[in-house]
Amino acid sequence: MIEVGIDLVSIKRIELFIQRFGEKGLLRFLTPQEIAITKTAQNVAGFWAAKEACSKALKCGISKELTFYDILISKSPKGAPLLTLTQDKIIAFNLHSLSLSITHDNGLAIAIVAANFKIK
Repeated sequence: MIEVGIDLVSIKRIELFIQRFGEKGLLRFLTPQEIAITKTAQNVAGFWAAKEACSKALKCGISKELTFYDILISKSPKGAPLLTLTQDKIIAFNLHSLSLSITHDNGLAIAIVAANFKIK
């Protein structure tokens, strides 16, 4: 079974957040490894949208059941965004795989996540 989640965020909103809270603010939803691969507010906005879209695809939202730190973003050797969950959440959600796409246009970052669940 496949479920889809999507999220949209204003890059300006993220720029203002970074100006106000800096790295301490980023650590509220990104790991240090994720911060290291975000070079611009546009990248940060895409990562925010990706984590929100993932929580929507898993049908739980960001909560005690699934935190920002349970959703991990990295990049492929070609620079494409990759998405995974911590091992305990992969098991808890009976997840086979995740697929992520992020785009930016006209001051917005948009992410879509497809969650492929194992058949019980």
